[in-house]
Amino acid sequence: MKVALFSTMAVAAGLCLCATAASAQKQIGAYKDWDAYTHTESGNTICYMVSTPKDSKPKNVRRGDIYFMVTHRPAEQVTDEVYLNIGYPIKKGSSVDVKVGSQRFTMITEDRDAWAPDAASDAKLVKSMIRGRDMQISGTSQRGTKTTDKFSLLGFTAAHKAITSACKQ
Repeated sequence: MKVALFSTMAVAAGLCLCATAASAQKQIGAYKDWDAYTHTESGNTICYMVSTPKDSKPKNVRRGDIYFMVTHRPAEQVTDEVYLNIGYPIKKGSSVDVKVGSQRFTMITEDRDAWAPDAASDAKLVKSMIRGRDMQISGTSQRGTKTTDKFSLLGFTAAHKAITSACKQ
């Protein structure tokens, strides 16, 4: 079920990063390093927040867009679903490692995308992001290149409060 729901997040992520789709979404606000949005799909409101990395290594690797999202879809009773587009096809059978402070998490992968394996993992990761200062994400491309992306968590709590308020059930 997680994989099917993930396609909605990918669409929402594409909307927030695509200037031509500005009319399909509404920005709730910009909170330091995180932006919060609402989007309506099939008459249902989706709320999400998104950020891009402050630093990516190695520097000499060509990658597509890299962004991390947290999404609420009240009509589907989904809260705090995390999603990552890592910007390259991920090595098959591998996972993406996430570190927030001393806590470590593993995300499952498919193509360029990664997400927590279940709702409980989503909740734990979001809880650690609320408490954290930054988040480091490591992955390996199909070509074997190891990458590390560092995301700031400044503004995360405010953006999370904004999407939670906008998507109250």
